[in-house]
Amino acid sequence: MSRFGKLKEQLYVKLRRTLYLENIDLKMEKSNQLQIDAYLQKNLYQHPRYQQADKLNRFEFQAFSQFGEDGIIQEIFRRIGTTNRYFVEFGVETGVETNSTYLLYQDWKGLWIDGSEDNIQVIHQNFSGVIAKNKLTAIQGFITAENIEDLFRKGDVPPEFDLLSIDIDRNDYYVWDAITKYRPRVVIIEYNSIFRPGCHFVVDYDPNAMWDGTSNTSASLEALYQLGIKKGYKLVASSFSGVNAFFVREDLIADKFTGPFTAENHFEAPKYFLYHTPGHPRKVRL
Repeated sequence: MSRFGKLKEQLYVKLRRTLYLENIDLKMEKSNQLQIDAYLQKNLYQHPRYQQADKLNRFEFQAFSQFGEDGIIQEIFRRIGTTNRYFVEFGVETGVETNSTYLLYQDWKGLWIDGSEDNIQVIHQNFSGVIAKNKLTAIQGFITAENIEDLFRKGDVPPEFDLLSIDIDRNDYYVWDAITKYRPRVVIIEYNSIFRPGCHFVVDYDPNAMWDGTSNTSASLEALYQLGIKKGYKLVASSFSGVNAFFVREDLIADKFTGPFTAENHFEAPKYFLYHTPGHPRKVRL
């Protein structure tokens, strides 16, 4: 940063402090968190709809996931058990906010893939312990439907493993469809929740495209539900925030999940305003 830039930043900070804007921001953040907590208590944890046996949402909690995915993952594996306790997740950024970071604290192991070399370098710094113990492999790769299984082979992924989490903000549908030689027991995939059940939406495939910040991305829950049927998976939940859908391989369902396993039953509208990280700011050293 130039000398002028540093001076400008110092003046900005001083002005904010003079006007007590930092204190105002802090009070507003606390108020926002209280409102979110009250909303969750009333509309999720205490709501009759989510006390039904087919709803996993009442188990939601957030450790390192974006919303309440950590809790749903824990409850799914409490019901079906684990095998090799191996996960694959891509689109992990620096690993601080993922669906599998919490599993590393529970002696799981797995593969992370991210398109940014900078992110992979940060992961190798912050997760050096589990990487050295062969608990985590982190590789850089811009994921497409054409290369996903090559990346799995590069990461030495077993043919069958416990958890796959897909979050690349664009071609998620096509990448899951392209995974045919590997059979994860549970799949988490982000869906586009502005499209309601009955609407089959999938963004046009472009292997070079990334999310452009608009609604033209990913796929509707209806489209993913139908893809799940084709691939032999049942839709068992969606996060209350309307972000992630959870699928369990149909040979594992038995009487552990009641259904109906449909988009209509498990659809959640977008509630992105719920995004916040309660407790201490996240920092990982594993």
